[in-house]
Amino acid sequence: MVSATLIGQTKSTAAPKKTPSPAGTSAQEDKQIEATIRAKLAKSKIGKDGFTVRVQGGIAYWEGKTDVVQHKGSATRMAKTAGAKSVVNNIKVSDAAKEAAADNLDQGRRRAQVKRSEPRTEKEQP
Repeated sequence: MVSATLIGQTKSTAAPKKTPSPAGTSAQEDKQIEATIRAKLAKSKIGKDGFTVRVQGGIAYWEGKTDVVQHKGSATRMAKTAGAKSVVNNIKVSDAAKEAAADNLDQGRRRAQVKRSEPRTEKEQP
């Protein structure tokens, strides 16, 4: 008899489900995040690139073009530190900038190889 009553019951050992967090943010919060990003952008060197940003549902959307590879990453970090939950970065980096970055990377590798082969000199202590 005991086994018959247990067959219909299922015991769950899984953790209780969390209530889902809100998918995004309110329009008021979006405006606040966007204002913070725009203020940071105005003070920054990347502000001269003419990027546009909008925030919807806590997600920052970047648009624009740049001739400096690092500016794309700076825009993403700027939005994150301003409170964006995630970032969609549609900033296009020019081909010339990509080539210059690749050349700099190659030169840096060559310099590092030369430095490794040089003997280390120790400072003489009095």
